[in-house]
Amino acid sequence: MAKKKYYVVWQGAKPGVYHSWETCQEQTLGFKDARYKSYLSIAEAEAAFKAGFSPASNINTNNKPSSNTTVGQPIMASLSVDAACSGNPGVMEYQGVNSSTKEVIFHQKFPLGTNNIGEFLALVHGISLVQKNGWNFPIYTDSITAMAWVRKKKCGSKLAESPQTNELFKLIARAEKWLAENTVTADIRKWETEVWGEIPADFGRK
Repeated sequence: MAKKKYYVVWQGAKPGVYHSWETCQEQTLGFKDARYKSYLSIAEAEAAFKAGFSPASNINTNNKPSSNTTVGQPIMASLSVDAACSGNPGVMEYQGVNSSTKEVIFHQKFPLGTNNIGEFLALVHGISLVQKNGWNFPIYTDSITAMAWVRKKKCGSKLAESPQTNELFKLIARAEKWLAENTVTADIRKWETEVWGEIPADFGRK
């Protein structure tokens, strides 16, 4: 039986001590530079929170979703997701690829959308696929916006519905429904473009 863990969030939507990973995740997923860690006792967690964050706190030992990635080398045994838009809004597509081989795992294209919507749908598509298949590897995205929308379980786009966006909005509704009905357990990581270059799922149109 897994041991009970307690989670300290020093930097997140609402800092504090949390009694489950799900509540900790709500405060950290998609939050820029989130700082958190798990402890095996409530006393240890409360003491750590009171002491405040320091680099010695050994952040993100849970290997769980965070908008913060320790810059080093990416884990290439992973799934990378990205989107592209010809105009914004414009023709939009998104995909998920094997980070190592760049093999396309999934791809969708719509006559009208935005880049942020594409990034959001790509990330949700990746999360659901990884969790459905029980794949034990990270998902990389270069979009802080998509991570924040996943954390909120809501697409924040202001794009208007129209005959051209009918199928797109159906997919957005499906993505939001999936997030509302499922707990995100996939290991979501921020792709550090400035250090590593373009994410492997990039469409190469910059």
